Amino acid sequence: MKASPAEQKELLRLQAIDTKLQQVQHQAATLAQHAEIAALTTEADAARKTLASRSGALDDVRTELGRIESDVEVVEKRIVRDSDRAQASSSVKDIQALEQELEALRKRRGDLEEIELVVMERLEEQEASVAEAEAERDELLSRVGVLEQKRDEQLADLARQRGDLARDRDAVASALPEALGALYEKRRAAGHGTGAALLRARTCGACTMTLTGSDLAEVRQAPEDEVVFCPDCGAILVRTEESGI
Repeated sequence: MKASPAEQKELLRLQAIDTKLQQVQHQAATLAQHAEIAALTTEADAARKTLASRSGALDDVRTELGRIESDVEVVEKRIVRDSDRAQASSSVKDIQALEQELEALRKRRGDLEEIELVVMERLEEQEASVAEAEAERDELLSRVGVLEQKRDEQLADLARQRGDLARDRDAVASALPEALGALYEKRRAAGHGTGAALLRARTCGACTMTLTGSDLAEVRQAPEDEVVFCPDCGAILVRTEESGI
């Protein structure tokens, strides 16, 4: 293929833009915040599960305390009722029976109140445990939020850079002969992102291999408007005064 030296040099500008685009895309994909956010999100999910478990245990203790308080209320009502009946009764036998029942009820109330105190202590401990889990979850979510903001700011900056580079690329690519541009794209696809390279001091700028022997002779003998390729990596070799040939 034929292309003027000036047109071939434009491939270096295009390649430089494509290389920068690759770098920007790589930066966007490998921002440190991505891994940090993923790790913290995993921790936050674990914290949510811990909070859910502790909240469930807290609800169980509250239910238990409510049941005990209800039992205490029932016993106290019976004590009031039997006390009123004992005061109103004139039967010694009935009064004695009521006094015995009242004694049993007061003991039952005392037992329930002791149990109630124990459960109330467990409730306080469980409430503190839930508060601790909530604080840990909130702290992790806060850190995730800060990292997400930093990530989004960096991604926005990289997106701006990509936009600028894309405009520059369109300008350079549109000025190239169609056949030369197509050849570059074909070589770039085969070269994993590298389609053209400067030949400097007889060395390919893409694969860093130095031309020798017949390969060097072939490039030397090629007309300056002939498109030549690196025999090792296949990139278009752009010859300049730096080529050393």
